[in-house]
Amino acid sequence: MARDSTADVAGVTVGPGSPVAVMGVINVSPESFHAGSVYRGDEAVLRAALSMVEAGASLVDIGARSTAPYLANAIDEGEETARLVHAVGLLAAKLPVPVSADTPRPGPARAALEAGARVINDVSCLRDPALARLVATHGASLVLMAAPAAETVTSRMAARPRRSAASRRSPVAVVRSLLAAGLRRARAAGIPTRRIVVDPGIGFFRDEAVAWPEWDLRVLAGLSALRTLGRPLAVGVSRKSFLGAVLDRADTADRLAGSLAATAIAVVQGAALIRTHDVAETRDAVAVAQRLRQARP
Repeated sequence: MARDSTADVAGVTVGPGSPVAVMGVINVSPESFHAGSVYRGDEAVLRAALSMVEAGASLVDIGARSTAPYLANAIDEGEETARLVHAVGLLAAKLPVPVSADTPRPGPARAALEAGARVINDVSCLRDPALARLVATHGASLVLMAAPAAETVTSRMAARPRRSAASRRSPVAVVRSLLAAGLRRARAAGIPTRRIVVDPGIGFFRDEAVAWPEWDLRVLAGLSALRTLGRPLAVGVSRKSFLGAVLDRADTADRLAGSLAATAIAVVQGAALIRTHDVAETRDAVAVAQRLRQARP
């Protein structure tokens, strides 16, 4: 049985023996699901990013298009590229930490890498071979996220995918299988395994045999089983819909406490990288959870 080993995420060591790293989220996409994560104008974007670094973020992730699978907010590649390149170029030149680009599209990804991004956060599990080749060619690091179907991350739910036979398996088993396939695609493209972390895709599985809040809860509860993939786990639960369902909080602004609770659980279960909108508060939750993890027999 494989055991998770460390990853080099653009110079940030992630995994066993290293502190849990925090990735701050900056969105320049007005359609993003959490309005509090959206920043408009260079001054606001730079101020928010510097504040995250000061609060302890080891990386900053830039999103220029909503990837929430329940939002019909598709924008064309030209618009995404323009948003992404502008924000990445601004921050890569001024931040003391690596900048990540959150996109599954090869065109915007290429432009972001050329503008200074050093990590691609791919919510499609490398289903487009061109994206895998780009990551390999540019020597970038990769956050490889489990994705239920290509159309859910490329067409923004224009047509809902059918439930597959695989979706009747346990959520953790499905996620593990998807990630294993993504890792095979990454290796075939020549991406060094050491530059890859894996993400279970919490919030992205909306059309499975298990109701989506229950799906996310089961994956979160079973995260430790994914460590057999041999890669560090990156987890993003910040402000997500399953928390709204559990807490009866429709407004994402009311989900901070739930986000911190879920983050602590993820760290105790073995998460090595946490993606969050709220870096300062999350750093505290991570610190307590990591100490608890270390104190276990």
